[in-house]
Amino acid sequence: MPTVEDYVARTEGTCGAEKDIIVIFKYEKKEEAIANILKKATLKNSLAGIIYELSFEGRSFRVYTSGKAIFRSIKDKEELNHILTALLL
Repeated sequence: MPTVEDYVARTEGTCGAEKDIIVIFKYEKKEEAIANILKKATLKNSLAGIIYELSFEGRSFRVYTSGKAIFRSIKDKEELNHILTALLL
């Protein structure tokens, strides 16, 4: 069974005090990760099919076809893991 770690190469930014977190997907899994996210999240806007503005469980974020996602106002690593688990698995 796949895990979040199978899709995520690394995260950048610090959790806490409502920070933005950049999630970088593994190159070989990025297309699968993006497809899973687009199936589960609500699309608010798409810019030329390169940047997707999405929302999920009241949380707004962007996904880039380059394999990055930026999650806004994340309180802690536990919240980020919960969102990633729900979106990717």
